[in-house]
Amino acid sequence: MIYKNFKDLKLSSLGLGTMRLPNKGENGDTPIDEEETAKMVEYAINNGINYFDTAWGYHNGESERVIGKVLQKYPRESFYLATKFPGYDLSNMYKVEEIFEKQLEKTGMEYFDFYLIHNVYEKNINPYLDEKYGILDYLLKQKEKGRIKYLGFSVHGSFDVMKKFLDSRYGEYMEFCQVQLNYLDYEFQDAKSKLKLLKELNIPVWVMEPLRGGKLANLSEENENKLKKIRQDETVPAWSFRFLQSIPEVVVVLSGMSNMEQLKQNIKTFKEDKKLNNDEFKFIIEMAREMVKKNTLPCTSCRYCTAHCPKGIDIPKILNLYNEHVFTGGGFIAPMAISALPDDKKPSACIGCKSCEAVCPQQLKISQAMSNFVELLK
Repeated sequence: MIYKNFKDLKLSSLGLGTMRLPNKGENGDTPIDEEETAKMVEYAINNGINYFDTAWGYHNGESERVIGKVLQKYPRESFYLATKFPGYDLSNMYKVEEIFEKQLEKTGMEYFDFYLIHNVYEKNINPYLDEKYGILDYLLKQKEKGRIKYLGFSVHGSFDVMKKFLDSRYGEYMEFCQVQLNYLDYEFQDAKSKLKLLKELNIPVWVMEPLRGGKLANLSEENENKLKKIRQDETVPAWSFRFLQSIPEVVVVLSGMSNMEQLKQNIKTFKEDKKLNNDEFKFIIEMAREMVKKNTLPCTSCRYCTAHCPKGIDIPKILNLYNEHVFTGGGFIAPMAISALPDDKKPSACIGCKSCEAVCPQQLKISQAMSNFVELLK
C-alpha cells in the first residue's frame, strides 16, 4: 500500500468509501450486508488501508452505524474514521450539536479523526457562512476537546462557491478539502482550477468519485483499446487511479467499493505508484475531451448570448449544468445548483425567443436545450 504524509500521520493513499457498501438487494436502498462488509473491512485493513469514510446520509443513515460496528474489533489507533456534517439538507443547519452527538453514538466512537463540512454548494454556501447557526464555532469546540482531530470540507459547488467559502472565516481552519476529481472532471467540472486554489492555500486534497460513479471503469471498446496500446497490463479503472497518483497535492483517494473483487483490484493498483508521464497525462485529458464532446453542447462561454437575453439568464452557466446532467445521465449536481437560482433565472424562465441563438458563434440550439433541461429536471 502506498502511504501519504499528512501532518504527523501516514494515511493510506486508497481510502474505503462507505456510500456503496454491499447490500442484500438490487440497490443501495436495501439493507447493508454487514457480514460481507466486515469481510471487506478485514481484507482492507490486512492489506494496508487505514482510512474509512462515511457520512450521515449514506445508505439512508445506516452507513455510520455499520462501519462503526465493524471497526469496533480493531484497535482505535489502527484506523482513521471520517464523517461529515450534513449541511446539504438546510433543515440541519440548526442541529449541528444534535447530529454530531448522534454520529458519535451511532459509530460507537469517542472521537472522529477527520470531520468534514459536507457538500458546500450554491444553495448552502450562505447558510454555512451565517454565524447564527454556530456550526463552525461548535465544531472548533469539539476539536479543542479532542473529539475531532482534523477539520475539513467537501465541495460539489463551482469554483466561485469554493473560493467564497475559503475566503470566509472557515478558510482559516480548513485542514483538508475533498473534491470530485478524475481525468474527465479535471476540465469538465473545472477541478483543475480548484486544485490550483487549494495548492496556493496549502490545503491537501482528498479525492471523491475517482471513477465518476463507475463511468470511468466501463469505457467504450474504442477508448479501452487506446489505453491498452499505451499500457498493455493496466486495467481501465487503474488508469483513473494512475492519473490521480500523478497529482502531487492528492493525499487520499476515496473509492466506494461495493464488493470484494473491486476492493482487491483497487488494492492491487495501490501497491505501486505508477504516475502517468507527460505524454500519457495529455493523452488521457484529450480522450476525456472527446468523451464529453459526443453528447454535450460546445458552449465556449463567450457570453454573447447573455447580452441579448431579455430575461437576464446566465445562459453559459445553465448550459454547463445541462452538459453535466446530460453526460452523467442524471445525478444530483445540476439539480442542486439549479435549485439555488431564483425562479426567474432558471431554465424554466426561458421564453424561447431565440435572441441568444441569433448571436451564438457555435450556432447552438439554446432554447431547445433550455426546454429539454426543464423536462430532465422534473
